[in-house]
Amino acid sequence: MSTNPDAPGSSLATDVPGRPSGRPAGRWRIHKDRLERTSQLPSPAAKAVLFLAVGLALLALNLRPSIVAVSPILDTIRQDTGMSFALAGLLTTLPLLCFGLLAPVAPRLGRRFGIEPVAYAAMATIVVGTALRLVPSTASLLAGTVVIGAGIAVANVLLPGIIKRDFGSRVGLMTGLYSMSMSIGAALAAGLTVPIARATHTGWRTTLALWGLLAVVALIVWAPQVRRHTRQTAGEVNLAAHPVRGLWRHPVAWLVTAFMGLQSLGYYATTAYLPSILVTAGLSSGVAGWLLSLANLLGIAAAFAAPLLAVRGGRAGLLAVLVAVLTAGGLIGLIFAPAAGAYLWIVLLGFGQSAAFALALLFIVLRSPDGRHAAQLSSMAQSFGYLLAAAGPLALGAVHQLSNGWTVPIMVLLALLVPQTAAGLGAAGNRDVAESRAA
Repeated sequence: MSTNPDAPGSSLATDVPGRPSGRPAGRWRIHKDRLERTSQLPSPAAKAVLFLAVGLALLALNLRPSIVAVSPILDTIRQDTGMSFALAGLLTTLPLLCFGLLAPVAPRLGRRFGIEPVAYAAMATIVVGTALRLVPSTASLLAGTVVIGAGIAVANVLLPGIIKRDFGSRVGLMTGLYSMSMSIGAALAAGLTVPIARATHTGWRTTLALWGLLAVVALIVWAPQVRRHTRQTAGEVNLAAHPVRGLWRHPVAWLVTAFMGLQSLGYYATTAYLPSILVTAGLSSGVAGWLLSLANLLGIAAAFAAPLLAVRGGRAGLLAVLVAVLTAGGLIGLIFAPAAGAYLWIVLLGFGQSAAFALALLFIVLRSPDGRHAAQLSSMAQSFGYLLAAAGPLALGAVHQLSNGWTVPIMVLLALLVPQTAAGLGAAGNRDVAESRAA
């Protein structure tokens, strides 16, 4: 008997289940292996979703560096330009004002021109703003800051709508990726701006402009999404262009907005004054700066984990309470033992405040039935939230001056955690902003 497995008369030739009649067993095994390997390759649709997720992460990565990079070199900027403390403070306040004032414009632009093209234009605006800072004048520095703030304001609002529209079954994962990317961008700018300036032996203007290269990368990766928008059907375009009505009268929308606003106020007020609190307690300015960077680094993990835990565990309300408890623990520590337990308080604040921000973004997505509502709710929440955040540091600075210490301002932040938690518990309810308003 022949022992060749491919021989027509061999008993081995039929010992392959599922082999088509007349096809040699050896060749069928090769053909079957190729089919199995091919079936494991990502489909074109899966590749498109992956590429969209990468592009979204890169866009989010650019929403903080051009602003945060100013803080580590603010003294250098002030000394070189002769700016007063108040005028230099505009470099960090102006972007927040842009976030709040321009947020309502973003959904209109998205409806008129499409979310993908407008997001692309927002990144291009950030690049232009960073380039304006290269011009050697105080006016161009402030103008560039406003242009950057305008670009970020639009992208801030539109990206949650993309998550809701294209990642409906993975909102926890994508919101975590989105908020984590923002935290990474902030941490990179806070930690690398000064080392980059020293390594490149460039002036502060060039150092700030270099962060625009990150936005250029995002433009390149996001370009296919703009082409994708041009291939949308007329029905899809008409649906996207239909405005959302009555959101400002919806109680759920206001709960989401209140949570976003209160956590933003707490975060930006703490960020503005944490180094001063620690220096007043006896720590060096170098250690205080490092602890602020540590809080941002810890926030990366918290920003990614919080939305996943809230969605998979179905305990968004419990998480709203937990982030308030963590934040309260850090603030109380700053009152009673700011220097002795500094690292512990920073850990609590880093996890608590970053998780609260990620949870605020998740509420925007969860409480919206579709991408249109998500963009509109994002506009409402961020408009109110960032205007409140811009006023927070000024208000707490005034309280500090009147009380001649940091205890009273910190106690104000502690008190604000109560309405923040109440808003979070309300926003965690299983009801979206398209449902009938309460009578």
